[in-house]
Amino acid sequence: MHLGKGYDALKQDRYEAAVEEFRAALAIDPSLVLRAQFPLAVALFEQHKSAEARREFEAVRRETGDHPNVLYYLGRLDIETRDFASAVKNLSAAMAKPPFPDTAYYLGFAYFKQDDLANAEKWLKEAEQNNPRDSRIPYQLGFVYRKQGREEQANKALALSQDLHRQDDTEAQLRSECGEKLDRGPREEAHAICEKLYHDDDAERLTALGMIYGQHGDMEAALKPFRRAAELSPQSPQVQYNLALTYFQLNQFEDARAPLAQALKRWPDLFPLNALYGAVLVKVGENEQAYGVLRHARQLNPQDSSTADLLYATTLTLAKKGQAARQYSGALRYFEEAAKLRSQDPEPHRGMAEIYAHMGKPAQAEAERQQADRLENK
Repeated sequence: MHLGKGYDALKQDRYEAAVEEFRAALAIDPSLVLRAQFPLAVALFEQHKSAEARREFEAVRRETGDHPNVLYYLGRLDIETRDFASAVKNLSAAMAKPPFPDTAYYLGFAYFKQDDLANAEKWLKEAEQNNPRDSRIPYQLGFVYRKQGREEQANKALALSQDLHRQDDTEAQLRSECGEKLDRGPREEAHAICEKLYHDDDAERLTALGMIYGQHGDMEAALKPFRRAAELSPQSPQVQYNLALTYFQLNQFEDARAPLAQALKRWPDLFPLNALYGAVLVKVGENEQAYGVLRHARQLNPQDSSTADLLYATTLTLAKKGQAARQYSGALRYFEEAAKLRSQDPEPHRGMAEIYAHMGKPAQAEAERQQADRLENK
């Protein structure tokens, strides 16, 4: 439960709440190093609590070794404390398997601060290839070129940085026009505007476009940018969730299944992934598997009523299936859980009464019938 709440808080940028939840999870199970201690450190980092964040990242490092994600954040913390030699060491190691698109940018920045202009240029140029829309990169390159006496290249890089800023402003206006046109229609005219926001090599911008389509009820149009974003960012749980949810809303349940199953291998304790995957499994008739997934989802977020309702319905379905097959012990277990999930519903007690009667246990059968009658007459 604490892990699920912590991940949700982190996703919504509620870092103080995330810290509380991850600390509560670690108090129960200190072995949750990557699943709780690492996101705790990230939340502290985002709160600019550098000393606390470093302690947690170093603790994770002692347990897991030189994990690229940990090295990236340690390098970022080194830059904040102006320990550029350590930043270079940590970020260089992280570049063996870059965990985030701006890893090369920060490495180049750290080299620049050490006056190692050749390596600064090398890594900033690599960062530019990975993230050509980031206006910080040509801005920093401009200063590298200027220090090298390459004034013409410096001016071009700084002008490019300004141009990227202007393009960001233009896209913000386009996003607003796209949403307004989707509401007013016709859809063909809206798509002509919105498709100007489609960038085949940028998962973040593709996701933003898909979200606009989704928020304005155009699920068919949302599929194209979400599919491409999922291809570009296969390890992002949010991107995979967006794609799966769109498939689900279009009743394409088998298509929704694959991205969720893959994302859950990496992020088993994210409530939205579990809740949606459970709903998908119910739709394709995999009730036994759905039951386990929905139980886990409810453990992660007991307050979510829709998940509780779906778990109840699935549990009741399994109980009745077992009863019909005369698998009475299993059916009883499901009926008992259903009664706990919805204590005011007489139906599970009627099912248990019938099973006890078939098993030759008249006293238990009568007790369950009476309980069902009491609940029905309330």
